[in-house]
Amino acid sequence: MDQLNEALVSIRKILRATELHGKALRIATGLKTSQLIVLQALEESPELTVGEITAQVHMAQATVTMIVSRLEAMGFVLRKKGVTDKRKVFVSLTERGLEVLAQAPEALHERFAEEFEPLAAWEKSMMIASLQRVAAMLDASDIDAAPLLQLGEAHAHDAGVK
Repeated sequence: MDQLNEALVSIRKILRATELHGKALRIATGLKTSQLIVLQALEESPELTVGEITAQVHMAQATVTMIVSRLEAMGFVLRKKGVTDKRKVFVSLTERGLEVLAQAPEALHERFAEEFEPLAAWEKSMMIASLQRVAAMLDASDIDAAPLLQLGEAHAHDAGVK
């Protein structure tokens, strides 16, 4: 039972870390993690379509569309029709969007990446296998998820959850 408790405590610590980071992000910027990820994608490529953002952030297009709408309402992004192709709508950061990005704490998945990347290939493979096994044990193997560490907000719209 001690090993079971250790495993459950470790899972709880991971969940709690994502929860606390999400709270810190909301306090610092008023944003959810998924909203920050979209803003960061636009920071890297100043003008993207919703489809291009979707591909970059690995979220469902309906989710990205909803996030962009909220970010636009908050004054962080602008949508404008393309000059050469009027059918395309491009999303870009506003000055306010750039300011909020400067205030935002480092995303939790970025911190994980900094620690994960230097690991030896065998260690990465073992960690991935273990995490995939945990996901399967929690009946979560078939859940669509972006490579982001956050609680419930990235795909909540797809599941009909608010």
